[in-house]
Amino acid sequence: MRPLTATIRLDHLRHNYQQARAAHGDKTLAVLKANAYGHGAVRCAQALADIADGFAVACLEEAQELRAAGIANPILLLEGVFEAGELQAVDALDLWMAVASEEQLAMVEAAAPAKPFNIWLMLDSGMHREGFLPQDYQAAWRRLEASGKAGKITKMTHFARADEPDVPMTFSQLEMFDAAMRGLPAGEESVANSAGILCHPRAQRNWGRVGIALYGVTPLPAGVGQDADLRPVMRFASKVFGVRELGIGEPIGYGDNFVTHRPTRVGLVACGYADGYPRRASSGSPVRVDGARSRLIGRVSMDMLTVDLTDLPDAGIGSEVELWGDAVSVNEVAAEAGTIGYEALCNVKRARFVYV
Repeated sequence: MRPLTATIRLDHLRHNYQQARAAHGDKTLAVLKANAYGHGAVRCAQALADIADGFAVACLEEAQELRAAGIANPILLLEGVFEAGELQAVDALDLWMAVASEEQLAMVEAAAPAKPFNIWLMLDSGMHREGFLPQDYQAAWRRLEASGKAGKITKMTHFARADEPDVPMTFSQLEMFDAAMRGLPAGEESVANSAGILCHPRAQRNWGRVGIALYGVTPLPAGVGQDADLRPVMRFASKVFGVRELGIGEPIGYGDNFVTHRPTRVGLVACGYADGYPRRASSGSPVRVDGARSRLIGRVSMDMLTVDLTDLPDAGIGSEVELWGDAVSVNEVAAEAGTIGYEALCNVKRARFVYV
């Protein structure tokens, strides 16, 4: 059996949720979109079901998967529905949904649900992806109220740069949000994502939405925000399956972009970009071999990568290689590849998932 594993520590997941909820100080949705950021949505939902105030997913298909697995907690569709025909399933499965456009609002107005929908009405406070502009928001809210199709309306926005604490945009978005809500009846609000929960106390409204931090990955620069004691949920690891002894001046891998400058022991590791390890990870990207720090050398191939064993004389075939997890941060690996930890986690596949 190929030795690549993604070990998912469900106790870490529960710990991180509880830490985020405590930091937020109120109800918190656990965001399970994109298959729980690559961790397995159903297994993560089952592990959190007894403590989570609710879950959030991107689309109806993700919510249907959770309901089919017996998950009864509230589930929010962060992107709402894409066509009117989905509203019947939203009603039948008792889902909550975002309304973020005129088209979605019109679908709700034209619907005939068995019971009023639970709506999260999105304000575009500056990110400019989705949501009603401030000058249009109150009219949208009043249309929902007048339609009789919304049993509850939660006011919502999303931050663009909350993970950059020194950038004033988050404060501007909060001010815009508060201004847009003036004059509307009191009701629940949701503005804080992971970075908002950890770094922006003013964003701590009725509902937080914890995404990347749920999986033990900080969205913030080192030393910034609350010390939430996040614990990495995924440990991505494989083993050395071959060793090569090379002299000075020998190329390794595609493109000859790494050439040995000393006699070098090269370990072949069963993981490549087809498994989710970033193809653009550069030579020098950190790994741990039997607990000792080492580095990637040469380009990442589809099915394997190569690591430096020169200074690890006891390492060899069968040695464990931690690609990220406890001693190696996924953010560190992602930075070496010019991407972010979110993408690296979401891309993991073809590994054997082990839930503990």
